Amino acid sequence: MDPAFKRRLETRFRGVLLGPVHQRHDETEIRVGPGDVSAVMRALHDEPTFRFEFLSDVCGVDTGVVMQVVYHLWSETTADWLRVIADGLSRDDPRVPSLTPLWPGAEWMEREAYDMFGITFEGNRDLRRIYMPPDYMAFPLRKDFYLPDDAARSPGAGVRHVEQSHAPVNADPSVTVRTARGA
Repeated sequence: MDPAFKRRLETRFRGVLLGPVHQRHDETEIRVGPGDVSAVMRALHDEPTFRFEFLSDVCGVDTGVVMQVVYHLWSETTADWLRVIADGLSRDDPRVPSLTPLWPGAEWMEREAYDMFGITFEGNRDLRRIYMPPDYMAFPLRKDFYLPDDAARSPGAGVRHVEQSHAPVNADPSVTVRTARGA
């Protein structure tokens, strides 16, 4: 952890941060509102005390209540990676400014977040689907996304999540459960 870096962030972005600066191991995290993303990211990129020249990742998050965009940045001015969370985006129309003017490589990462979460990155010159077909109507990584076979099930039957394995209904446990043999 870099305590001097934490103090620089707290001093520079005092009125903009949505909460305290968090540090753990080699990572520092700040939260900002969607309206402050452009100014904060420009300062992190351009100001000599920060110089975050490498944007490693942009991803979307659906908390079930609000949407978020998470940015991971690296700079030679600190040993810590910086996670910037744009918090509080509306689930109905999530929007945040594009970072392609600062980091041109953000274009494809923003397209992925748009395709999977429906987050609009205003100013991205090529915001279109990158994985799903162009006419696809849903966003697969959102909490309200259901698989096609889920829609055919009755509401009382619940949702069968893909991540859960299901044994056949009348299966003999000795057939479905396998144990590893010792060497």
